[in-house]
Amino acid sequence: MCHTETPAPPVKQLFVCVCVCVCVCVADIISTVEFNHTGELLATGDKGGRVVIFQREPESKTEPFSQGEYNVYSTFQSHEPEFDYLKSLEIEEKINKIRWLPQQNAAHFLLSTNDKTIKLWKVSERDKRPEGYNLKDEEGRIKDISTVTSLQVPVLKPMDLMVEVSPRRVFANAHTYHVNSISVNSDYETYMSADDLRINLWHLDITDRSFNIVDIKPANMEDLTEVITAAEFHPHHCNLFVYSSSKGTLRLCDMREAALCDKHSKLFEEPEDPSARSFFSEIISSVSDVKFSHSGRYLLTRDYLTAKVWDLNMESKPLETYQVHDYLRSKLCSLYENDCIFDKFECAWNGSDSVIMTGAYNNFFRMFDRNTKRDVTLEASRESSKPRAVLKPRRVCAAGGKRRKDDISVDSLDFTKKILHTAWHPNENIIAIAATNNLYIFQDKLNSEMH
Repeated sequence: MCHTETPAPPVKQLFVCVCVCVCVCVADIISTVEFNHTGELLATGDKGGRVVIFQREPESKTEPFSQGEYNVYSTFQSHEPEFDYLKSLEIEEKINKIRWLPQQNAAHFLLSTNDKTIKLWKVSERDKRPEGYNLKDEEGRIKDISTVTSLQVPVLKPMDLMVEVSPRRVFANAHTYHVNSISVNSDYETYMSADDLRINLWHLDITDRSFNIVDIKPANMEDLTEVITAAEFHPHHCNLFVYSSSKGTLRLCDMREAALCDKHSKLFEEPEDPSARSFFSEIISSVSDVKFSHSGRYLLTRDYLTAKVWDLNMESKPLETYQVHDYLRSKLCSLYENDCIFDKFECAWNGSDSVIMTGAYNNFFRMFDRNTKRDVTLEASRESSKPRAVLKPRRVCAAGGKRRKDDISVDSLDFTKKILHTAWHPNENIIAIAATNNLYIFQDKLNSEMH
């Protein structure tokens, strides 16, 4: 039978910005997407170690259909490929995560990380240049002092706007395993970085040392049963953070209790149904992403087949469970053989915590309204990238099920096209979808049915 979902009206879109590459180059594949705290800037990282920042343009009175358009603001090389000669290990340049710091002055700051090294970048603008130096000529060469007969006051002259990106800190040599998460604390002075077995706490001004706050590495690696998959600070309480594991558990830790948070304050775990256990149970229960709600009351997690909302006050089971693509349950064997079962999908809250979003295959992404319990499947494609286009809901039909006219059979899904990385504007109904090497930005101001 067909996968059922509550029908939802099409999400109207005023503008879509698409960065399209003619050929799919591995280095161009987007590996992370992140809005800053105001939503005016959007940063993407790719497998080639590059960071591209998009800026939202001011609303135009003459071009109403391009209001709030995101255009490229700056592009820079964040990481380069390296080689660890001691371990004979190649370190990829791929950007795993980007996190913005709240803006304190005219400049913007962001953290970016690959598998081993975290960097703090400053992004600033310059539209004036000093002229009229006494000891330098117009080309910057030092003058002969004997030729200086009078003194003048240098002045600032207007120039074309220049965006400057400069590295301010490099946090290295603290992780033995691959970094999978970074999260800025609400005190705006510290941040944490997590790899498979450890979580470290850093001060933004100190690069030569960090404090290990979680260490799950056993004395004998043969006793290893789980790894850390994601970690995030509480949005309001600087002492609280959560991390998820490959066993499907969430651990809430309080740094006030001990310097090393090996003992959690709360453990969130859903009891497993013994009758439903299979060879794939542990793989599909691994949590690939965890996000605090903006209010700090709830946790959103994503495993292979579902998205779950947890209440911090209820550890025994999730408050809500949403089936993302349950029609794949019969396909787990083939998904295991082609390694798709190990794909790590991210999830996102909207600004009011009322709608959640996560990705799927065939360039589909899913939205779930927590209040009305309505859900919709949408597709990020070139057809939907045209101005004023309407995003039409899609429907996937299970193998052997009765198909409607526009239904898509689960057998015809393209598993090479996957939406792993998504981001939601912190205040408005604007979403960013990374589809392989294409970035789609959908703006929805008209339709509030799903929001």
